Amino acid sequence: MTETQTQTQTMPTGAKSRSPKSRSPEYRLAAGALSGLRQDLFKDPFAYRPLPPWSPDGPLLGRLPERVRRYAVWTPHAVVLGAALFTLLIAFAVGDSMGGGVIHALSGFVPALAVAMTLIRPVGAWWISLVSTPFVAIMGGDGFGAPWAPAGFFAHLVVMTVVAARTRPRTAAWMWAGTAAFGFFASVFWYSMDPDTAPMLVVSALALLVTTSVHIRREAKVEMTAQRQVTAVERDKRTLLEERTNIARELHDVVAHHMSVVAIQAEAAPYRVENPPPELEQAFVTIRENAVAALTELRRVLGVVRVESAEFTAAPDAPQPTLADLGRLLENVREAGLRVGQTVTGAVRDLPQGVELSAYRIVQEALSNALRHAPGAEACVEVSYVLGGLGLRIVNGPPTGLVKPSPGAGHGITGMRERIAMLSGEMTAGPTADGGYEVAAFVPVAAPEPKPEPEAATATATATATERSGDPA
Repeated sequence: MTETQTQTQTMPTGAKSRSPKSRSPEYRLAAGALSGLRQDLFKDPFAYRPLPPWSPDGPLLGRLPERVRRYAVWTPHAVVLGAALFTLLIAFAVGDSMGGGVIHALSGFVPALAVAMTLIRPVGAWWISLVSTPFVAIMGGDGFGAPWAPAGFFAHLVVMTVVAARTRPRTAAWMWAGTAAFGFFASVFWYSMDPDTAPMLVVSALALLVTTSVHIRREAKVEMTAQRQVTAVERDKRTLLEERTNIARELHDVVAHHMSVVAIQAEAAPYRVENPPPELEQAFVTIRENAVAALTELRRVLGVVRVESAEFTAAPDAPQPTLADLGRLLENVREAGLRVGQTVTGAVRDLPQGVELSAYRIVQEALSNALRHAPGAEACVEVSYVLGGLGLRIVNGPPTGLVKPSPGAGHGITGMRERIAMLSGEMTAGPTADGGYEVAAFVPVAAPEPKPEPEAATATATATATERSGDPA
């Protein structure tokens, strides 16, 4: 057993651990305050931290011309350098009025340097301004009668304000506390409470309070904007997943129907051939087993992606709609208050069930958007059967009634785009010139193979049988 273990075992029962967690709240608060002081004012105070220019696309500069904006981004630097120049002017004016000559005038160079230094080394500039205060006061002609000369008074206020704007609010509090400590130290060891100390503390407190409030508000606004962007991205992702889930649930019936047909035909095919070979029977058995297995997996996937909703709970076994059901949909929309017409061009033909279902859902969502966002408007649905596919166009006019705010945020458009992308089609959606809205989509569909005529089919079958028998026609 080691010495450390022995000491641990022989520790008195009533002894308390000295770990940081066992410290009192007052001790932890004081330790945190001292740690913050060391972090803000003593840790690398002269680090190079240049002040960045304003963003040319910000709310203040975004409205200015490009030529003016190029120079306006340096406005903060110009203001700080102007304050440094004004500090020099104060020192020269005071020195000239007191007849002190060049020595009194030179007392403004150090405060002006501290002001200019806030552009690159903000915390170090505060230390220079504070430490140089008594020397500036002596050179400025005030002697030990005042902690701050006029130039030093103005420069120290500017330095604390700029540093507070460039750092965090805690740094502003520490700077004010350090300035107050220096002021009371000067009053005690130089003179009694000097009239210049109280104005510095009051004015600096107001300046730092205003600066800190603006700084906190700006940071909160930036954080809120970033949070809104993150929330919008997450909402779009969730909406996209929900739409894909809905599409997968709807297409389940279509795919399941085709797989059921494959399984039934594979089971019945051997009975249509007299004395089929065992290899053919085994092939049909394998096809049927694979089709049944695929149906089972589809049901499992449907159970994962199913989202219970009022629409699908009300009629879970209802067949999926097709373009033939558009008439019923339009009647329901007209009863809801939307005047809508329908135009069909081209030769109407049967399309794949997935295309029919997606086309119906696109028209349904477009009309729902028209009801929601354009009350009192007129709408028109155009369905075009062309050689290469199916064209859809749903357009509504400008609203004539009161438009209520809707929380949709374009989710319906997202679902339309997902359906069109699934079918390798194209879609456009946007406002029209008259204030309405238009949705146009095209879904490519392969042209159906022409069915042979009965006579041609008979001739083809006869020719095939003749070739197999080897007897010339």
